[in-house]
Amino acid sequence: MKKDSVGKDEFADKARGLFDDSVDRLDAATLSRLNQGRHRALAELDRASTQGQWLRWVPVTGVAAVALVTVMVVNQRATVDEPITASDFEMLIEHEDLELLEDLEFYTWLELANGETNGDVG
Repeated sequence: MKKDSVGKDEFADKARGLFDDSVDRLDAATLSRLNQGRHRALAELDRASTQGQWLRWVPVTGVAAVALVTVMVVNQRATVDEPITASDFEMLIEHEDLELLEDLEFYTWLELANGETNGDVG
């Protein structure tokens, strides 16, 4: 088995030497064309990797959009269940006491309860 690895190493060294010799014998025009081709290939690779990075974010953006829409729908349902009345705004305009704002939900309930006892439903 050791003979095979030695034979492969010798073969690789010989192939590398022949390749280096052939590169040394290339004329300037051929070297220039090879260099230009290399630069074009690298530019194409950079462009492809930039597009690939952008495409990687598409699924994440879709999930974020769905989550945002879900939150908006849930919050909209919550705000519809608790109507804001004109008296809420009057309280904000007339009173400068911020303690009343802490119990705004209680005052809304109280107003609705008083409206129901007076026969004014809705």
